[in-house]
Amino acid sequence: MNFSPTDDQRALQTAIERLCDDFPLDYWREHDDSASFPHEFHRAVARSGWLGIAMPEAQGGAGLGITEAALMMRAISASGAAMSGASAIHMNIFGLNPVVVFGTEAQRQRFLPPLIAGTEKACFAVTEPDAGLDTTRLSTRAVRQPDGGYLLSGRKIWISTARVADRMLILARTTPLDRVRKPTEGLTLFYTALDRRAVEVREIHKLGRAAVDSNMLFIDGLAVPEADRIGEEGRGF
Repeated sequence: MNFSPTDDQRALQTAIERLCDDFPLDYWREHDDSASFPHEFHRAVARSGWLGIAMPEAQGGAGLGITEAALMMRAISASGAAMSGASAIHMNIFGLNPVVVFGTEAQRQRFLPPLIAGTEKACFAVTEPDAGLDTTRLSTRAVRQPDGGYLLSGRKIWISTARVADRMLILARTTPLDRVRKPTEGLTLFYTALDRRAVEVREIHKLGRAAVDSNMLFIDGLAVPEADRIGEEGRGF
């Protein structure tokens, strides 16, 4: 099916292309060579209001859709930023949709404005070394505590931007696999601080896209308050 953008969508693309003009190929080559995160680019996107393109207006976002966000990512990639530019901001734009859809109003107000303003960065911690893409078989555990919070322990792999992230969206098992009716049950979603006292972030060296880090996470007794749980316990999938 052919896609024909509207006038507003074309104007959006033009605005993004102008922003990207300030970050020529030399900028991206330098950050890839030095394996350093493109903080200046991230700040420029935030200052222009584009980090909140698909976030609710009530939290300071633009209230546009995923189509507009995808058009923006395509324009960024086409500018020469390629995957380094797209990956530097995609988690902030797409990854927090579970908070938008399933979070409480208090959670949206607490979590979304810092992302939109660019003062916080997030990572998405789901993939595990022994589960691969079979998310239902992940083994990171979240054990409920007497105070209502949780203690998380386990491993995650190929977690982009964890070296620069302030928070992470993390899926963990709260009910063992042998105690649920189907494997999608018993998984719980959290959006919480990436506390490096309980989370070791170990970078994975890779070929290409070096400006955006990929990592292994070793989680040992990460305390997560109940207020950081997104949606109901056991229904995170």
